[in-house]
Amino acid sequence: MLTPIAYGLAIVLDLLVVVIGARFLLQPEAAATGYGVPARPGAYLTIKGVRDLSYGILGLALIAFVGPLAAAWFMLVVALNPLGDTLIVLRNGGTKAVAFGIHFATAVLVLVSAGLLFAVR
Repeated sequence: MLTPIAYGLAIVLDLLVVVIGARFLLQPEAAATGYGVPARPGAYLTIKGVRDLSYGILGLALIAFVGPLAAAWFMLVVALNPLGDTLIVLRNGGTKAVAFGIHFATAVLVLVSAGLLFAVR
């Protein structure tokens, strides 16, 4: 029972990161607004899009081709991204609701996913 939940959560999270990355590439201003801090169009938004898109694809590849242990370590490490995003939003005038309700909550969910993947290895 735990294995499908662990894999399912990891796959959903990786797909969401792919969608976020694609949104930053296709609709950068709207994606930046959703991120929680204002941003001017330009390289920053494209960089974030490529970063998120590649992290999501890498997470899916690890699940598909390597297994739960590698995917668990990956999730543990990439949890630093939404934790950092929390601080970025707070330090740059974003709301606490966005910082904690989106970014910090995402970090917690990614850490839960890592824990589940470690449990099924």
